[in-house]
Amino acid sequence: MYDLLIVGSGPAGLTAAIYGARGGLKTAVLESMMPGGQAALTEKIDNYPGFPDGISGYELMNTFHRQALNQGAEFLFEAATGFDFTGDTKKVITDKQVYEAKAIIICAGSKPRFLGVPGEEKFHGRGVSYCATCDGAFYKEKQVAVVGGGNAALEEGVYLTKFASKVTIIHRRDEFNAAHTALEHARNNPKISFILDSVIQSIEGTDKVEKIVVRNLKNEELQEINVDGVFIYIGSQPNSQFARKYFTTNDTGYMMTDEFLRSNVDGVFAAGDIRNTPLRQVATAVGDGALAAVEAEKYISRKFK
Repeated sequence: MYDLLIVGSGPAGLTAAIYGARGGLKTAVLESMMPGGQAALTEKIDNYPGFPDGISGYELMNTFHRQALNQGAEFLFEAATGFDFTGDTKKVITDKQVYEAKAIIICAGSKPRFLGVPGEEKFHGRGVSYCATCDGAFYKEKQVAVVGGGNAALEEGVYLTKFASKVTIIHRRDEFNAAHTALEHARNNPKISFILDSVIQSIEGTDKVEKIVVRNLKNEELQEINVDGVFIYIGSQPNSQFARKYFTTNDTGYMMTDEFLRSNVDGVFAAGDIRNTPLRQVATAVGDGALAAVEAEKYISRKFK
């Protein structure tokens, strides 16, 4: 039995754990992977306040994790699979057992969105990747393609030039939805070239990725490009499959909350990338985690006097 159970340990979940435990709540975090979420897989974070020279995502999330532990939060490495809200206390069902809590904060985050083209699933882990930090070193002196037009695509494309001999960025439009500095860094890198107004039609090879077929959206022309790897950054989708039948979500599965991060279930809050929010950054996730924990503490004080 806990006062506060937090599902997920990205920036939002770790911040909620710090605030919850520091506020005197018996707090536990459920996490199926490693603490830090997607932020921990980011090679360098330049826009989190307090680090003028930037900081690696792993290092930043490791400090969050240590701080939560120092405040007394527990970490339970299990995957949440469902809930039971029939009693006054709430139950979280995991792949191992059932936990009870007075309040819950869901911070399960999001995962990369797939292209959905032939060859993507077949070559996942054999040339298709969604994490340059994880897999970039495998492509030393090789040619890779990066798909996307946002900050992640451009920043990770620049990161890949540390290893790859050539990086081709493929974007379906001729304008980028990215910060000016990210775009300038990519444009000024001699190893990077661009193919715009185009999409990948298929990813091909025998045992691993060998080439991609690219279709121009304006003239429908096809071209084959020899590459050893394809890195995909076309957005994210929420890790809400286990929660959708219990909570109100939007059409794409992001949890709906009010301004206090309350879900449609009394005593259950959502924070970070899993909720319907206009901006998904470490800084906004931290704010969400803090607010959700404070509101959960208020809820527990009212409900369990």
